[in-house]
Amino acid sequence: MERAMAVLKSQGASLVELDKVPTFGQFGRDEYEIMLYEFKDGLDRYLAAVAPEMPVHSLEELIRFNERHAGRELAHFGQEHLQLAARKGPLTDTTYLEARARAAKLAGELGIDAVIGEHRLDALMAPTSGPAHVTDYVHGDRGLGGSSSPAAVAGYPSITIPAGDVRGLPVGLSLFGRAWSEPTLIRLAYSFEQATEHRRAPGFHPSIGA
Repeated sequence: MERAMAVLKSQGASLVELDKVPTFGQFGRDEYEIMLYEFKDGLDRYLAAVAPEMPVHSLEELIRFNERHAGRELAHFGQEHLQLAARKGPLTDTTYLEARARAAKLAGELGIDAVIGEHRLDALMAPTSGPAHVTDYVHGDRGLGGSSSPAAVAGYPSITIPAGDVRGLPVGLSLFGRAWSEPTLIRLAYSFEQATEHRRAPGFHPSIGA
C-alpha cells in the first residue's frame, strides 16, 4: 500500500489517510439477513429450473437430500446456513426490505458519502484483500479480510486493479466512490495501471514463492 500510495502521489494525486469508513462493521447483521433471504430466493428459482431427473428442485429438498446422505454431504460441515435460509419468506417481507434499507443507508449515505463529503474526496482506496490463502477442514477460511463490503452493500461502483504481489501471490487495490462515479474511478484506475503495469499472467507454481 505504501508503494501504491507513492505511485498515486507521483501521478498528482492528493491523499488523505483515514482509519476506515465510520459505519464499516455496523451493517453486518443486516447484510447476513439479506443474504439468507436472497440465497433462498435465488436457489429456489435456480433449482426449480433444473432438469426433472435431478434429485432436488428446491432448497427444502436439498436440505433433505443432504440429511439422507449425511455421511458424504455433511461429513466435514453442517448446513446451518441452508436451514436458516429455508425459514425465510419472500423478498417482499418487511424484515427483508427494512434490512436492505438500513444496510444501504449505513454503507452509502452514512458511510461512503459521508467520508467523501467530509474530506472532499474523489474516491476511496483500500487493499482489496490479502493474498490468496489455503482453506482446509480444520481452520476453514483464513483470509485477512477485505474492503469490498461498503460499496457492495451500498450498491456503489468499485474497481479493483493489480497492485503487485506477495511472494508470487497477486494482491489488488480497490477504488470505490459515490453512486454514478464510474468515470472518475476508471480514470484513476487507468492512471495507476499505466504507471505500474503490475499485472502478470497467472502461473501454476508448485508452491508459494516458486
